[in-house]
Amino acid sequence: MSQNRPAIEVDVVMRREPVTGPMSRWQAWRWVLGDVLLRADPDETPALVPDEHHEAQAVEPVDATAHPGASHWLFPRFRVELFRDDSEGYFLNLNSPTPCFWVVWRTDDERLIDGEPLAVPQIVTLSYHDAGRWLDAQERVDQVAAPPEVLGWLRGFVDATYQPEPKRRQRPDSFKPLTDRFGQPVRISTEKRRGGGGGGGGGGGPRADGGGAPHG
Repeated sequence: MSQNRPAIEVDVVMRREPVTGPMSRWQAWRWVLGDVLLRADPDETPALVPDEHHEAQAVEPVDATAHPGASHWLFPRFRVELFRDDSEGYFLNLNSPTPCFWVVWRTDDERLIDGEPLAVPQIVTLSYHDAGRWLDAQERVDQVAAPPEVLGWLRGFVDATYQPEPKRRQRPDSFKPLTDRFGQPVRISTEKRRGGGGGGGGGGGPRADGGGAPHG
């Protein structure tokens, strides 16, 4: 990791909550993303040694009545870096209705809670493009709104690095290829037809190859 790359550190909170309604017949519990909390700002992060383990810690929520029966697990110190070549992904996030963090998480069959696998975050990002690629790869991806101080930092990076691609000039219709009703290209011949064996008058108009049906 480059020490010159802008970065922050965040803690991820996963919530295990009881399933209610008809679905509870098949699934008693489910994991969801609870929150992403800023731990170290851009000035503090470069001096920190990255944490590759993110050991889970059981925590109590600020409002225990918000999710009755749920338990919360905090995974500390995920590093969120910004890459110049992904500035468009950050721009799209900032211009979405709710700019957010995206978290990729998986269940770990070797770490159990009441006999069920623990949900373990893998990656945290602010890139719209990254989130789309992970969703396309069938990964579990949840999102939570990013706080104003993170969005201000992200906006400063985008303003300094994002260069929108110039719009391509639309090709005039006269340059578009001609197609038939089925979308197949049409060939136009400028060659003058020679007179055939038919006895009709001057017959200057075009004829379909093969002529008409034979007379009985």
